[in-house]
Amino acid sequence: MDFLRFLLSKKFFRHLGYAIALGIILMLAVMLWLRVYTHHGQAITVPNLTGLTTDEVGDVTTSRHLRFEVVDSVFSNELPRGTVLKQNPKANSRVKNNRKIFLTMNAVNPEMVSMPRLVGLSIRQARLALQNAGLLLGDIKYRPDYAINNVLQQMQDGSVINEGTEITKGTVIDLVLGMGLSSETTRVPDLIGLGLEAAADMIADFYLNIGAITYDESMETAEDSSASFIWRQYPEFEEFSRLNMGIEVDIWLTIDSTLLPQPDSILFGDDTEIIHEESL
Repeated sequence: MDFLRFLLSKKFFRHLGYAIALGIILMLAVMLWLRVYTHHGQAITVPNLTGLTTDEVGDVTTSRHLRFEVVDSVFSNELPRGTVLKQNPKANSRVKNNRKIFLTMNAVNPEMVSMPRLVGLSIRQARLALQNAGLLLGDIKYRPDYAINNVLQQMQDGSVINEGTEITKGTVIDLVLGMGLSSETTRVPDLIGLGLEAAADMIADFYLNIGAITYDESMETAEDSSASFIWRQYPEFEEFSRLNMGIEVDIWLTIDSTLLPQPDSILFGDDTEIIHEESL
């Protein structure tokens, strides 16, 4: 009964009022402190830092009461080297005073990557391999071949680029793909006596492909290989024979000139007249 009488007394309500008033005062004080501490209502527009050097970024951010930090560096041909590529927060964002802006810079030296092996892959696999290596897909050309839409050659600026070659990230790679065997035909080229490079050009001119390449035992050094010539081919050259475009031609190389076919000869007494066969 005494406790109930106290709850209904003026003294209780007077102390309750004091407690409520004190709570309100403390709440207002905390809100005021937070308002001052966080600069409530005060925001700074983030400047566009793209294309600026770090020195220029420092001047701009200092004048705006902002800070910056370089967090990444990548290479791009879109902007000058050593300048800002990306920023976070983005330009024109509203931020608090002394906010840090995180920057991605364009590297001064281009990043180098290793050329992947694309030959034999489908066009879909080749695209994924180029993307993973940081390279770009350029022109796609087709030529007759068994492997439809498979990569036959990987090219850079018109020349074949080998697997493992170090190239600049972002380099454009062109591809030559197979289009299946054509119903059209072509003549069989005469490759006998040609070096490998000249033979490859002639085979391509006839819309055919190089098949197996066999070196004989006469070659022991790299110099021998570079001086070698073709002494046998399959299919063999015949003046009027034809092949479907895209067929492979196997070749055998040597440095032994005795393996070359001997020209026809007709004997007249003690003299020998040699009549060379001409290939059309």
